[in-house]
Amino acid sequence: MKQLAALAFAVLSNLVPAKTGAEFVAFNAPMLALTHVEVVDGTGGEPMHDMTVLIRNGRIEALDASAKVSIPKGAEVKDLKGKSITPGFVMLHEHMFYPIAYYAYGAMFQSFPHLYLAGGATTIRTAGSMSPYADLNVRKDIDAGENVGPDIDVTAPFLNGPVPFVMQVQRITSAKQASEMVHYWADEGATSYKAYMHLTRDELAAVVAEAHAHQQKVTGHLCSITFREAVDLGIDNLEHGFFPASDFVKDKQPDLCPSGTAVNASLDALPAGSPDMRSLEAYLIQHHVALTSTLTIFETFASGRPAAPSGALDLLAPPLREMYLRRWSSIASDKDNVYSHLLVKDMVWEKQFFDQGGLLVAGTDPTGYGGVVPGFSNVREVELLMEAGLTLPQAIKVSTLNGATYLGRDKDVGSLVPGKRADLVIFDGMVSEDHAALKRILWTVKAGVGYDSAKIRAAYLGKVGYQ
Repeated sequence: MKQLAALAFAVLSNLVPAKTGAEFVAFNAPMLALTHVEVVDGTGGEPMHDMTVLIRNGRIEALDASAKVSIPKGAEVKDLKGKSITPGFVMLHEHMFYPIAYYAYGAMFQSFPHLYLAGGATTIRTAGSMSPYADLNVRKDIDAGENVGPDIDVTAPFLNGPVPFVMQVQRITSAKQASEMVHYWADEGATSYKAYMHLTRDELAAVVAEAHAHQQKVTGHLCSITFREAVDLGIDNLEHGFFPASDFVKDKQPDLCPSGTAVNASLDALPAGSPDMRSLEAYLIQHHVALTSTLTIFETFASGRPAAPSGALDLLAPPLREMYLRRWSSIASDKDNVYSHLLVKDMVWEKQFFDQGGLLVAGTDPTGYGGVVPGFSNVREVELLMEAGLTLPQAIKVSTLNGATYLGRDKDVGSLVPGKRADLVIFDGMVSEDHAALKRILWTVKAGVGYDSAKIRAAYLGKVGYQ
């Protein structure tokens, strides 16, 4: 309660006019030439060196070896020798809220759109909303050019069953109610839906049917429904890698989430090379179900893992920073933490899914007890995918083109190809030679307009939790 009171006081005493983002623009020219740069293009191919990218009116006009590109007269030229570019990140498990107390989430609809942009994200899916009208209005303002931020696929409010989650989430008790919620939010402008832990199979079937009738997709963070059951019901995407899979709980009851730590225990007992897990992975792939990797959030629950970077912690309001550090310290001292085992196993399973041809996409999920902070979290997800065994080009593809493919936007965004929108991230360093350069984002470019990442972060120092 003291933390909430402190935050409420701080909000009232720190009210400032909303930032539109115009102050963060670093460059905006009708014709832009990025010369002598390393390119990781998002397709999974090897990095290309000494390349030049021509951008005209917000779209990529040419991308080729610098010696082959003629730079038009009047173009603004940026010599990026020793630097790298990737596509803008397309991240499919993001939110416009952040934990402000135990099982309470605050809306961050001013800071988060800007911070996502600072962290390289040019397209996001919100993967469940606590303040749906705020999310819809943020998207509307960005689309209208009245604010800056990523393109946003706005996911409707969480579709959960009758078991309480947080007080901001509806408690669904019938398939009819589930279907009506999807219909209502489709009319309001939501473009995707997220089934949550306590839905029944009948309710999920109703959600999928109604969403598909609107030509929209459904993802899920499940428990009462197994992954196989969800696939059979027509779900399009499953969240959090294999962490939530209740398929391996021996006494699993239909439509009920196993009690306590049963899911974790079942996965902990499962060998990393389990043929049963490989069978489940193949089942998802056979039915074209995408899998969202959110290693960032599960890293926060595992002992022996680094704390959030100092830059991310500097963004947090002091009460939130203290709340996070206390919990992280407690977890760090737990030497037999189950998530420490499961994080490593899930990395193996996600890579197996990817290697077998599954559509692995990425997100960061700024929930839990904190520490997953836009502006820093998207790059951390790329680093964790590489820790899982993906190469740099593969990890970039998962975080860019694969997300665009799932959203049906791969013809326009997700990779660096002539004709596509000029969404890209510029890093201070050669990321193929120095992976630490991923942490050094200079500018995020969206539709040809460059935004200064450092300036955005500086504007929100100590403000996340207030704005």
